[in-house]
Amino acid sequence: MTELNRKYRGKEGPTNVLSFSQREGEGASGQTDLLGDIVICADVAANEAAQLGYSDDEMVLYLLIHGILHLHGYDHAEPPDAQAMQREVDRIFQELVR
Repeated sequence: MTELNRKYRGKEGPTNVLSFSQREGEGASGQTDLLGDIVICADVAANEAAQLGYSDDEMVLYLLIHGILHLHGYDHAEPPDAQAMQREVDRIFQELVR
């Protein structure tokens, strides 16, 4: 994950989740039913789960939702966008873990 984070985001160290669109960006054909790929770092997810009081499975689900929302165009670069994305991640997560 460290290598992917450096290569595609220009950031050092591992991150918890990365999303790679099949519909936009370099190499995208736009002619696929696939949204893209999501990579979750199990080690980072496990550390975050422990810090936040989630099970490992819950944390992976949370990160998967986050990644899927990125593939649907959500972003968190600006505070209003981050708040909207966070609300949607939380809403979906709560629906699935009830």
